[in-house]
This record gives sequence, structure tokens and C-alpha cells, in this order.
Amino acid sequence: MTKKEVIDEVTMKRALTRITYEIIERNYEINQLVLVGIKTRGIYIAQRIAQRLQQLENVEVPVGALDITLYRDDQKEQVGKPELHASSIPESLEGKEVIVVDDVLFTGRTIRAALDAIMDFGRPQKVALAVLIDRGHREVPIRADFVGKNIPTSSAEEIIVEMLEVDGADRVFIHKKGEA
Repeated sequence: MTKKEVIDEVTMKRALTRITYEIIERNYEINQLVLVGIKTRGIYIAQRIAQRLQQLENVEVPVGALDITLYRDDQKEQVGKPELHASSIPESLEGKEVIVVDDVLFTGRTIRAALDAIMDFGRPQKVALAVLIDRGHREVPIRADFVGKNIPTSSAEEIIVEMLEVDGADRVFIHKKGEA
């Protein structure tokens, strides 16, 4: 098994539309909502959800970009200085309904780091999590509120998300680690 495509462009669009409808159906106060995408692909997913909310609800939802590098608990294992990117949160998160957005939910450690980072921008009224893919294998008690697609994997596999804005195409692959 090299790379096997499990989500194409159409399926990704449907998954993001489903997440958007679920956000609307769960009675979020859209005017108090802020989407915060985790760098890198989470930002583009958040922007697409915001665009869909604009189309469906005729409201502009702010989208922020969050760099969690300094909040990760695995930085000690990496040699050298971590590469930092600026976070860009459009407004205070104080009292807002925040939805953290990422591409893949795996161990939960990235989301734990994101929650720590978010608190530096204010204390939200509520925080939820939206992910394009939930692949299982949690190490911390984190679960997504909105999931585009559940894709069970083995620990020997990895999920590779490609997005038009970064990679030139929208698709998701499963790749067995160690294979070319």
C-alpha cells in the first residue's frame, strides 16, 4: 500500500458542508461565533466553513489562525528551535463561542495545545472542535463536536490531507508509514 485516496474533492466539500449545517443546527449564536483554524490546513478548513456560513446564514463569521508550536508537549523531543508562525485572532475571544478547526484528530495532543493557546486570547463562553477527519487513537480525553469523516486507521498508517490552497488539490490519502 503506497498512498490510497480515501476522500476526493467532492467528498471533502460534502463533509465541510455537513459540518457547517451541524453548526447551524446546534443553535450556535452565529453573531458570537469565531472560527479558529490550527495552522496550517485547519485555517483553510475554517475559512471554507465561514464562507459556507456566509452563503447559508448571510453572516460574516471571523476566522482566526492559531500557531500552537510553543504550547506542544512534544517540543523537548525536537532538536533545535521550533519554527514559529504568528497567530492571528481577529478579536478578543472573551465571551465568544469558539470553534477550533483542524484537519485531522489523532492523539488529541494538538487540540490540548490549541486549548492552552486559545486561553491567551481571552476566556470564551464555549469552545467546540471541528475536524475534517477523526482517525482515532486518542492519548488524551479529547473528542470532536463536528466530524467530516471518521476514518479508522492503524498506528502504522498516517492520514495525509491535501488542500487546494496549499497542495493544489483537495483530497485525503492513507499512507502506510515506512513505505515510499
